[in-house]
Amino acid sequence: MSGVQGNSVRTTTCYMCACRCGIKVHLRDGKVRYIEGNRDHPVNRGVLCAKGSAGLKQHESRARLHKPLLRSGPRGSGEFREIEWEEALGIAQDWLESIRKTDPKRLAFFTGRDQSQALTGLWASQFGTMNYAAHGGFCSVNMAAAGLYTIGGSFWEFGEPDWEYARYFLMFGVAEDHDSNPIKMGLGKLKGRDDTRFVSVNPVRTGYSAIADEWLGITPGTDGLFILALIHELFRNRNIDLAYLQRYTNAPWLVVHAPGTDRHGLFVRDADGRPLMWNDRNNDWLTRPDGVALTGVKQGPDGEAVSTVFELMAARYRDRQYAPDAVADRCGIPAETIRRVARELANAAFSQTIELPIPWTDVYGTRHETTVGRPVAMHAMRGISAHANGFQTCRALHLLQIILGSIDCPGGFRYKPPYPKPCPPAARPAGGSAAGQPLKGPPLGFVTGPDDLLLDDDGNPLRIDKAFSWEAPLSAHGKMHTVIRNAWAGDPYPIDTLFLYMANMSWNSAMNTERTMDMLTDKDDFGEYRIPRIIYSDAYDSEMVAYADLVLPDTTYLERWDCISLLDRPIGSADGAADAIRQPVVAPNRDVRPFQDVLIDLGARLGLPEFSTDTGSARYPGGYAQYMVEHQRTPGVGPLAGWRGSGEDHGTGAPNPDQLRRYVDNGCFWSEEFPTGSRHFKFANRDYLELANKRGWIASANPIVMQIYSEPLARFQLAAQGLGDKPAPQRHRQRLRDHFDPLPDWYAATECEPEYPLHALTQRPMAMYHSWGSQNTWLRQIHTANRLFVHADLASEMGLRDDDWVEVTSTISSIQCQVKTMLGVNRDTVWTWNAIGKRRGTWGLDSNAPESRKGFLLNHLIADLLPAKDGYRYSNSDPVTGQAAWFDLKVRIRKLEHPPESTQPQFDDLGSSAKNRVAS
Repeated sequence: MSGVQGNSVRTTTCYMCACRCGIKVHLRDGKVRYIEGNRDHPVNRGVLCAKGSAGLKQHESRARLHKPLLRSGPRGSGEFREIEWEEALGIAQDWLESIRKTDPKRLAFFTGRDQSQALTGLWASQFGTMNYAAHGGFCSVNMAAAGLYTIGGSFWEFGEPDWEYARYFLMFGVAEDHDSNPIKMGLGKLKGRDDTRFVSVNPVRTGYSAIADEWLGITPGTDGLFILALIHELFRNRNIDLAYLQRYTNAPWLVVHAPGTDRHGLFVRDADGRPLMWNDRNNDWLTRPDGVALTGVKQGPDGEAVSTVFELMAARYRDRQYAPDAVADRCGIPAETIRRVARELANAAFSQTIELPIPWTDVYGTRHETTVGRPVAMHAMRGISAHANGFQTCRALHLLQIILGSIDCPGGFRYKPPYPKPCPPAARPAGGSAAGQPLKGPPLGFVTGPDDLLLDDDGNPLRIDKAFSWEAPLSAHGKMHTVIRNAWAGDPYPIDTLFLYMANMSWNSAMNTERTMDMLTDKDDFGEYRIPRIIYSDAYDSEMVAYADLVLPDTTYLERWDCISLLDRPIGSADGAADAIRQPVVAPNRDVRPFQDVLIDLGARLGLPEFSTDTGSARYPGGYAQYMVEHQRTPGVGPLAGWRGSGEDHGTGAPNPDQLRRYVDNGCFWSEEFPTGSRHFKFANRDYLELANKRGWIASANPIVMQIYSEPLARFQLAAQGLGDKPAPQRHRQRLRDHFDPLPDWYAATECEPEYPLHALTQRPMAMYHSWGSQNTWLRQIHTANRLFVHADLASEMGLRDDDWVEVTSTISSIQCQVKTMLGVNRDTVWTWNAIGKRRGTWGLDSNAPESRKGFLLNHLIADLLPAKDGYRYSNSDPVTGQAAWFDLKVRIRKLEHPPESTQPQFDDLGSSAKNRVAS
C-alpha cells in the first residue's frame, strides 16, 4: 500500500454508514493517521468509500461534545452548564427512578441509527416501559415487516442479491447511501459480465441508477402498481413457477368463504391448528405439500366453501385493472415497457435457468441431486418503503420474486443468517407496564391479529407512539416520528421523560420541523414544559442538543467497544454467518463515555434485573465490553457467536472470558461458511434448518412456508366487519378494510390535490449517510449546500434556470431555495439531497456556513398529521405498520422575482452558546 505507514495498526468496524465494513486504523503516537479497508473482512474485502476514509475527520470533528451538560437557559436556547459525570448520572437516576417506581411507561426511550438495539431494547424491557423504538419506524419498517410477514426475511441485513449468478437485476428505490460498498462491489461483478441486465426503477437517476442498463423514472408511490402489472403479465402468459408455489408457499392452502362469519378469509386447519391442503390423487387432506392441488378445491372437510390461495391470487392479478395499459399513465412507464420487462424477467428465470451440481435434502425428506436457480435478483429500499402504501408495495415485490421461484436459489435473492424466520417471527410486543417490574416480553414484536394489540380496556393505545394499536397494528419497529407530538399533546397520555439517543428529532428527523421545535419548548398554563424532561445522548452538537435538559456526551466510534450481533443487525452473507465488534483504537481526549456503558451503568443504579445482581451491585461493572461477553439472551446464546465456551465453540456455548481478544486477533470479526448443501432454499433445506435451530436462530427445524396470503391481515379485515373476539372501533373500520388486504394490494398513497401537482422527494448522497456527515471537513468539500432538482422540461415551462430561486409550498408551509435543472428525474417530481441543510450555530459550523445559508430541508413541508376525517387525525404514516410516509409529499413551486439572501426559513443562531457545548 502507498502512503506513510503509521507506527501501529488496529482493526475495527466502520460506523460511517450501516454497511459496517472492516477497517484498519493507522496510528502514530496514539493519533489516527488514516483509515483503510480491511482486505480480510467479509463485508467489504478491503473496499472503502469516501465516507469510510473520512472517518478520521469524524473522529476529529469540531462538533464533538466534551462534557455532560445541564440546561441553564430556556429549552431551545442551547445554554448549558458543564457538570461532572457523577452529577449527571445522579440526575438521570433520580428522574428515572421515580418513574419506574410509579408508572414505567411515562418514560419514552427512543434511539436513532445506533447499532446496539439488542441492548437498548433489553434495557427498555427491564425498565418496564413499552415506549421504546429505534429509527426503523421512520426509515424502512415497511421493507422489514413486509418481508418478515411474507418470506421470513427481506432486503438489507436480511438478505442480498446473488451477484455471482444473477443475470437479471431489478432494483427499486435505492439511494446510493444504502449498503453502498457491497452494492458497488456486486454491480461491478454484474457489469463485468456480458450475460446480465440491470434495470433500476427510481424517480431519480443518480448513483446506481446512472449506471443501470435501463432506468425507469417511475412516478413516486406507484411502484406497487407497476409490480402488480408485471405479475399480471406473468400470470397472463403463464410464466410462473407452479412447482415452487406448490412446495414452498401457502399457495395450496385453503381459504374459507363464509361472509358474515368470523371464519371468513381464514385458513382451513386441522384439530392441531395446522393448515390443510387437498391431494387429488389420494383424495385426502394433507398438512404437507406432497402433490397437493393448487386449484379445483371447492369444499373444506366440514363442507364449507373454500378456495386455494393460488386461485385467489390468479383471479386477483389476472384482472384487467392491473394490465399494463391500465396502469401506465399513473406509473409514468409506457405499457409496452412494462410488458417487455415482464418478458425479460420470464426469459431470465425460465430460459436461463441455472443448475449447480450441489445435492441437498429438503425438510420433507426429498433428496435433490442438483440445486436449480432462477437467475433473477432484486433489491429495494426506502424509495418504495416510505409511502403510505409501502407495506403492500413491498409485499408485492416479494410476491413477484415468489412466482418466479427466485427466492434463496442460485441467481436470486438470498437470505443472510439468522434469516429466514417464521412468517412472521414468534415474538409478540409486550405491554402491561407495572410499577417496579420489567415487561413480560420485548417492547417490539410481530402482531398476528387484534388479540396481540397493545390497548387499554377502552381500546385506546397503550404506547405513546400509538404503535400496535388500531392506528398502526403491525408497527414492528414502533413509530418514532410520532413521539414528540403525542407527548406534547398528552395523547394518549402525558409522559414524564423523553430519553433520546442519536436521534436528531428537532431537525432532519422530524416531520413539520418548525412545529416540532415549538412543541419541544411549549409550556402549559402553569408555565411548565408540556414534555417535562428530555435526556439526550449524542457524540456531536446536533440541532437536538439545544432542546435537551440533560446531555450525556457519547464517544466517537473509534473510542469504544461495540457489538454487531446476530441478535441485532448481523453482517453475514448468504453462504455463512458472521458478526463483528468495534474496539477502542484511541482513548477519548474529552470527558465523554460510550452510551452503551452509560446505559448499563444506569441499569445497575436503577436495579434493573439484567444489569444488577441480587445484592444490588452492578452485574457488568466492566460496561459494554463485559456485557458483550457475559450476557446470554437464552442459555448459550449471547451477543457474539464466535469463540464461545472453551474458545472452540461457535454459535452457541458458555461465555468465554477470552472472547474479545479472539475477535481482536481475527480482525474484529467472526465468520463461518455453511456446507454447500445447506446454502440454498433455507426455508425448506433440512440441513440448514437443523443448523439454524442448533445455533438458536429459530425455535424449531420446521419448514418456513412463505405467506402469499397473510392470515394476520385477514383477521384485521374481520375486525373491520365487527367480527372476531376483538372488533375494531367504528372509527377505524374503513381504514382497515381499505388497507389490510391479505393479498398484496395497491392503493394511492396520497389523495389527489390539483393545487399541489408535484411529488417532492429527498435522498442521501453517496458521500453522506447520517446527518452528521455535514460536519466532516472532508465530506463537506463534496456537499456544502443543496439545490431543488427540477426536470428541465418543467423548468423551461416555468421560465426557470439553474440557481434561480423558488418558493416551494405544501399543505402546511413554504420554503425558499435555489433550483438546478436535470433530465434524469420523473417529469412531475422535484427532489433534493437530505440533511445537508443545517441550523445556524450547530455541528461546529460557522454561522455563515453554506449549509445554513444555502442549504435547506424539505422536512419543513412534510405534515406529521393527515387531514382530519370525522374529527380524527391519523399520523402521516402507512396505516398497516406506521412507517413514516416521507415520500408522499406533494408541492407546488413558483419562481421568486426577488431572491432572498439565504434559504428560508431561518431560525435563531445557536452559535453564541456553542462554546458551552463542544470541544475547542
